[in-house]
Amino acid sequence: MNHFSEEHLPKRPANYQPLTPIDFLDRAAWIHRNKPAVFYQDQQWTYPELAARCRRLASALQRHGVGPGDTVALMAPNIPPMLEAHFGVPMAGAILNALNIRLDARTLAHILEHGEAKVLITDREFSPVIREALEQCPRDLLVIDIDDEPVGELLGSRTYEAFLQEGNPEFEPHRPADEWEAISLNYTSGTTGNPKGVVYHHRGAYLAGLCNPMMLGMQPESTYLWTLPMFHCNGWGFNWGVTAMGASHVCLRKFTPEAVFQLIRKHHVTHLCGAPIILNALANAPEAASLRFEHPVVIATGGAAPPSQVIAAMEPMNFRVTHLYGLTESYGPATICQWQAEWNDLPLVEQARKNARQGVLYPSLSEAAVLDASGQPVPHDGQTLGEIALRGNTVMKGYLKNPEASEAVLGQGWFQTGDLAVMHPDGYLEIKDRSKDVIISGGENISSLEIEETLYRHPAILEAAVVARPDSQWGETPCAFVTFKPGQQATEEELVAFCREEMAHFKCPKTFVFAELPKTSTGKVQKHVLRDQARELT
Repeated sequence: MNHFSEEHLPKRPANYQPLTPIDFLDRAAWIHRNKPAVFYQDQQWTYPELAARCRRLASALQRHGVGPGDTVALMAPNIPPMLEAHFGVPMAGAILNALNIRLDARTLAHILEHGEAKVLITDREFSPVIREALEQCPRDLLVIDIDDEPVGELLGSRTYEAFLQEGNPEFEPHRPADEWEAISLNYTSGTTGNPKGVVYHHRGAYLAGLCNPMMLGMQPESTYLWTLPMFHCNGWGFNWGVTAMGASHVCLRKFTPEAVFQLIRKHHVTHLCGAPIILNALANAPEAASLRFEHPVVIATGGAAPPSQVIAAMEPMNFRVTHLYGLTESYGPATICQWQAEWNDLPLVEQARKNARQGVLYPSLSEAAVLDASGQPVPHDGQTLGEIALRGNTVMKGYLKNPEASEAVLGQGWFQTGDLAVMHPDGYLEIKDRSKDVIISGGENISSLEIEETLYRHPAILEAAVVARPDSQWGETPCAFVTFKPGQQATEEELVAFCREEMAHFKCPKTFVFAELPKTSTGKVQKHVLRDQARELT
């Protein structure tokens, strides 16, 4: 007889509750009763006030027929209603679909239809594209307008603030009976067709909400600035995580380096996140050269490998760069380049190169490995290429209405990321490329990221991206797209000579294009667009 079995020691309400991040808000409101939870422009809310607004939203949604299994879509920048929806929508038992604010009308219409949205909350800044999307979407949606700034028409039957007044601030939130229940729906970028709907569960959201602030050293005294889009992987879980810490949110409608510097000073911001483009913009802002904050500011970056040169440029301003790696399918961060004390003795450039690696396993996951084609771990030699694979509690449930795609990436017992990496002797992994971004030239595999890292070291280059260009002799050759810093220039011949000094000659770009780089709303370079442009050069 197994006296330790559930038969003899059953789960009870006293010792087992499904994990859900909505519990974070109740705790913060109880403990931090007079503390500012949210700063936005000249407004601020305490945690009890934030909790009341979220309960009003949940109550109003329920009164309009929203319940478990229903989807509520939201189109807004990093303003308080977006933060409130991350609690208020699941409090109604519903699933939040935060929309990418830079998508076109056709894609938005597809998402609203595919995700079966019942309600759409939309900021009037986006009324033109939302109106067009609604005309293309056959669903009958309740539309609610966020009247934050007087730009764009009102499309719905009521404003967001009026809708909140319909709700009860004492509403008792719905809590999941099973922590595997869906909490949010996030769509991938859809670079090769319609985007896929990534489904998160309450358990994963809870664990991501705890791990992210823990890994960045957040405390109740911390202040988090919203430079990362809240729609992107639910703000990497920081919507829930900052609240779990009882720290303060600083909302920012539109990113500019000037606004970021001002808010860091005004609110003593201690933490922020963003893609490498955010770091690049801050490092190259006109006032950056003479700027140093009196307190250290942790800035976490991910979404692409940050060039070590950019990381090094942040240090003089008192930014402490933390490099994360993850995907939409892993709730955002899955690995972290955990700083080691012995790195403090290295030269600054070498520290930056160490910190540019993708790092080690996040606590919310069970394993992160680099596997070869047979599914076995590659040697820890920093040379052998394999695919990053993840498993654990912050991997998505699957793709909505797409069992074939779910099986393709989850069916082998791992989430197969499609990212190619090496494993270093110290156990830190480093991405070398997306599988589709490797350039095969004359039978040799060339990492586009290695070339980009080299180009970023050139003093005139602001941004660089490298893709394959078809070549009749070699099959493919590297094609570099380059943007220069303001007032700086370099010729193709100068850049070729620079690259030849820094890397093997066969890896050097054969073609250079000087132009602005196309990017997604989260700052990732759209390499599929560049590949199309490179093909047209032949």
